Amino acid sequence: MSETAQLETASGAPATGGSVEIDARNRLVIGILMVSTFVVILNETIIGVALPQFLKQLHIDASQGQWLSAAFMLTMAIVIPITGFLLQRFNTKPIFIAAMAFFSAGTLIAILAPGFEVLLIGRVVQACGTAIMFPLLITTVMELVPPATRGRTMGNISIVISVAPAIGPSISGVIINALHAWQWLFILVLPIALAALIIGGIRVKNVTTPRKTKFDVPSVILSALGFGGLVYGISNLGTATADTILLQGWLPLAVGVVGITLFVLRQLPLQKRDGALLDLRTFKSPTFTVSILMLVVSMMAFFGTIIVLPIYLESVLGLSPINTGLLLLPGGLLMGFLAPFVGRFYDKYGPTGLLTTGAVLTSLTFWWMTTFNAQTSVWWAFVAYLVLSIGLALLFTPIFTASLGSLPERLYSHGSAIVGTVQQVAGAAGTALLVTILSSHQLFDSSTGLATVSSTAIGIHWAFFTAAIISLLAIPAAFFVRPPALEPGATAPVGH
Repeated sequence: MSETAQLETASGAPATGGSVEIDARNRLVIGILMVSTFVVILNETIIGVALPQFLKQLHIDASQGQWLSAAFMLTMAIVIPITGFLLQRFNTKPIFIAAMAFFSAGTLIAILAPGFEVLLIGRVVQACGTAIMFPLLITTVMELVPPATRGRTMGNISIVISVAPAIGPSISGVIINALHAWQWLFILVLPIALAALIIGGIRVKNVTTPRKTKFDVPSVILSALGFGGLVYGISNLGTATADTILLQGWLPLAVGVVGITLFVLRQLPLQKRDGALLDLRTFKSPTFTVSILMLVVSMMAFFGTIIVLPIYLESVLGLSPINTGLLLLPGGLLMGFLAPFVGRFYDKYGPTGLLTTGAVLTSLTFWWMTTFNAQTSVWWAFVAYLVLSIGLALLFTPIFTASLGSLPERLYSHGSAIVGTVQQVAGAAGTALLVTILSSHQLFDSSTGLATVSSTAIGIHWAFFTAAIISLLAIPAAFFVRPPALEPGATAPVGH
C-alpha cells in the first residue's frame, strides 16, 4: 500500500475495534473536555462589544485596547503548533490540568488587574490554556470514538467551535449592559473554569499512550516567529495607518512568511525520524489537504462576518451594541442546534452532500449580503445571518471529521494542532481583509472625525463582495473531500 493510501486509512479507536458505541468513562472524559473547551473558546471573542468599557475604565485609547484581543490571538497562534508535541509526550490528565490551570490563573489575574498592563498579561495566560484545550479535545475524540460514529461526536464539538465564538459578543453585550464593569466578564467565568478544573482533575482519565519525542528548540523559535508574525501582521493590516502599516503590518508579515518557510524546511528532515514539532506528512492525505483549504475559506468568512456585520448593524442601520448582540445570538444558537443533526447525517451518508450544500448556501448568502445598504431592513439582515449560520453549520462538522479521520492514529495530535493553527490564521486573515476593504472605502466627516453612513455602507458592500468571491473557492473543493476509510467491521455510510 502506498504512503498516501496509508494516510487515507484511519486507524480508528484501538480500544473499541468494530464497536460503534463509546463507554461511560470515555463519554465522561469527552463531556468534561467539551464543556471546558467551550468556556475557554468563549473568551476569544468576548472582548469586542465590551471594548468601549475597557477604554473608558482603563483610560487607554483604541490602539491599546485592541491588544486585549490581538494578544490573545497571537498567543494562540504561537502555542497551538507546540501542542502536537505536548499531546504525544504527556498523558491526557496532566495536559488537561495544565490547560485549565493556565486559563483559571489568567482569568483571576484579569479580575484583579489594577491596570491595562496586568490585564494584558492575564489575557496572554488565558490564551495559553485555550490553545492547549482545543487540540486536546480533538485528539482525544479521534483516539476514543470509533470512525462510524465520529460525525455525531464531531457535531457536538462543532457546537463548541462555532457557537462559543459566535455568542461571545452577545454575552459580552448583555453582561456589560446589566453590570457595566468589564471585570464581570471574567468574574462570571472564573467559577465555571475552576469547577471544570476540579471535576476534570478528579474524573478525567489518561486515555492516550505517551511516547518519548525530542523537543526541538529551533522549531519552537521558528514556529513562534512564523505563526506569531503572520497573525500579528495580518491583524494589523486592517487597523494600521499609512504611517505605521510598514512596521506594524508588512514587516511582521514578512517575518512570518520567512519564519514559516524555515519552519517547514526544518520539519521535513525531522519528521523522517518522528522528531518534528509539527508533522507535515498530514498533507500527504488529499482529503486532509482539501479539507484544510475549505477550513481556511470557512473561517475567513465566519470571523470576518462576526466583525463586519456588527459594524454594518450599528454604523449603518443604527442599532445599539446590546441590540446588535441579541440580533446575532440566534445565528450562533442555530449553528449549535444543527450541529448534532449534521453529525448524524455525516455518519450515515458521508461528507459530500453536506459540504456541497453548505458551500453553495454560504456563497449565495454572501452574494445576498452584497445588496445590503442604508435602507435594508434590520430583519432582512437578521434572516441573512440565519441562512449563513445554516451554511456554516453544514461545513464545520464534515470538515473536522473528514480531515482528521483521513489520518493514521500517530498523526492525530499533529492534525489537531494544524487545524487549530489554521483556524487562528484564517480567522485573523478574514477579519483583517474585510476590515481593510471596508476602511478603504470609508470617507470621514471633517467636523466629527466619524465615517459617514453612506461611505460605510459602500465599504460594507465591497467587504461582503470580497467574502463572496472567496466563498466560491469552497464549492469545487467540496467535491474532492472523500469519506475516510472505516475500521474493519464498521458500517460504511450509505452510498459508499
